[in-house]
Amino acid sequence: MTFSEHTKALACAVRAARAAGKLMRQNLNKTKKINSSSAHDIKLDLDVRCQKLIEKILHTGFPRISLLGEEGVAGDPKAPQRWVVDPIDGTVNFTYGIPHACVSIALQIQSRGAAYETVVGVVYDPFCDELWTAIRGQPARLNGQSIHVSQGKSLREAIVSIGFAKSKANLDRTLPYFNKLVRRVRKVRMMGAAALAMTYVASGRFDAYIERGIRLWDIAAGGLIVECAGGEFWHEAVPGQHTYRLVASNGRLRKKLQSIR
Repeated sequence: MTFSEHTKALACAVRAARAAGKLMRQNLNKTKKINSSSAHDIKLDLDVRCQKLIEKILHTGFPRISLLGEEGVAGDPKAPQRWVVDPIDGTVNFTYGIPHACVSIALQIQSRGAAYETVVGVVYDPFCDELWTAIRGQPARLNGQSIHVSQGKSLREAIVSIGFAKSKANLDRTLPYFNKLVRRVRKVRMMGAAALAMTYVASGRFDAYIERGIRLWDIAAGGLIVECAGGEFWHEAVPGQHTYRLVASNGRLRKKLQSIR
């Protein structure tokens, strides 16, 4: 795809994110229909409705591009080009009326072999009306203004966000790390929306975000936004389909964070 095509894709993703965000705003304080729930997660009927709305808008603009989403797949998820969508990131927050949730949309292109590269990223917080956008090779933006990661190098002055994955195995691994991390940094924050945590890193509000066992649709758009804001999006695959562990940071703290034992 050319840069002009990336720009067109970004505009289409923004339209889709704003449309889903409007639906989220309209339903924040209403009773939600729960399709399923577990000890640490909730799936809403509105998740499905938002993804269908996003899919319709993206398909209208780019009918040949597949979609891989938290709420299902449209087309071939291993196609050379694919949208990666989380229609409501922070569903538990949203279910309880906590206005900290977002829409995350990324466009990925197969580069070498089976590897994918994110070339367009959009994260929209409909409750603060904050829209983060990025095209690979261009500056990341928040509501049209360029953003940059923080400059901090010291752990003791860092604000670090952490996420706790849903499985017992990941909780058992993360809790001991959390107990040590909280003693080494200025503050730890657990906000409940991975994509927003990453955009907060990109905006310099957080210095880093850490999670083990996070899914691709939670991090694809935010990862590009962090990189385009001058930060580092370190991630590697772990057992589980489309599952990763990650450290998204300002590029100065990852090794220090990973050295905590």
